[in-house]
Amino acid sequence: MVSAPGKSPQPFANLWFFPLAAAYAALVLPWSVLGQWDLIAAPPGLQSSLGHAHEMLFGFALAVVAGYVLGPQPKTTTLSLVALWSLARLTFLMWPTHWLSLSLQAAFVVTLAIKVVPRFVKAAKKWRNKTVAPIISGLCLAAVVFHLLALTEHAHLQHALLLETILLISSLMLFMGGRMIAPAVAGHLTKQGRTLEARVQPQLEGLVLITLAIILVLNLVPQEWARRASGGLLLAIALLTLVRLLRWQIWHCLDRPDLLALALGYLWLVAGWSLTGLSLTWNLLPLPQALHALTIGALGTLTLSVMARSRLHRVRRDPNASPVIYLAVALLSLAALIRILGKAPTASYLAAAVCWSLAYLILLGVLLKLAVEERKKKKPVG
Repeated sequence: MVSAPGKSPQPFANLWFFPLAAAYAALVLPWSVLGQWDLIAAPPGLQSSLGHAHEMLFGFALAVVAGYVLGPQPKTTTLSLVALWSLARLTFLMWPTHWLSLSLQAAFVVTLAIKVVPRFVKAAKKWRNKTVAPIISGLCLAAVVFHLLALTEHAHLQHALLLETILLISSLMLFMGGRMIAPAVAGHLTKQGRTLEARVQPQLEGLVLITLAIILVLNLVPQEWARRASGGLLLAIALLTLVRLLRWQIWHCLDRPDLLALALGYLWLVAGWSLTGLSLTWNLLPLPQALHALTIGALGTLTLSVMARSRLHRVRRDPNASPVIYLAVALLSLAALIRILGKAPTASYLAAAVCWSLAYLILLGVLLKLAVEERKKKKPVG
């Protein structure tokens, strides 16, 4: 973006949304785990598994999405969205089934959609690139419908909607993650004198996106055959995505931990789809445990890596300038493994929550330090 003469460039929305998302992940989500087990007092919105999932997806994840897709915005626009997001979080925590919570969440997601969706529709030339618009629209719609279901006390439909939302977010991770990893790996391999032929791999990407759309439709069918079909298709796209990941030749990037972290998040996406597919098809493990591979493993790792990498690149021009981030990445994988493999429910929940919280506290510290550095760089001398 080129700024008008005499005017400062518009600040990126992630300057506010990324630290907010990191703080919310580090403090509120573990608080909901402790609240569910009656270990500490928690507000009404954090006293159930539905509330925990809601704030993971429609609180934390949507804040990261907003920070990433909004790009540079007028400061007043970004701060207005931040205020709406913050008020929506506060009212959900205190009055999760109140119309005020619904109204503020709706105001936030509608404003976000108005700012973002038209831009993706207009800028994208190929259908695969245009899929970002319906995915974001779907996430915004799901956030509103979830509240409407809460007001009408349809908990079973809320659970079904959460699975739909997780799959929507996974499709966004597939698209955005691939568009970030492929060119970065290709550029790194070029510096090594190598050539990466398989970059975006549009045929594989398109096939996975189409299959995900079919799965999203099948999940609306309340019959066993649809559940099993969804599971089988999830196993298929997991295999296709693994092939895509292997063709990027990540093993040539051992000197680039930022790329390894992104690849690990992508691998968790493969694992999450695989475990969810096995759960839906053959009930080999409980669905909540399988879904934690997608939420803690893939969503946690990719969002943390993207937030750290984008801010480090902008402020220090080096995405690997803060190695402590990779301790945070390791903690998230440990948290995911504990939740998937843990046998003692209380102990595994608590251990995973501690790992998750530490990871995002590390990220929060890095983001705040970078914000101070960026502010000092912009401050006029003398």
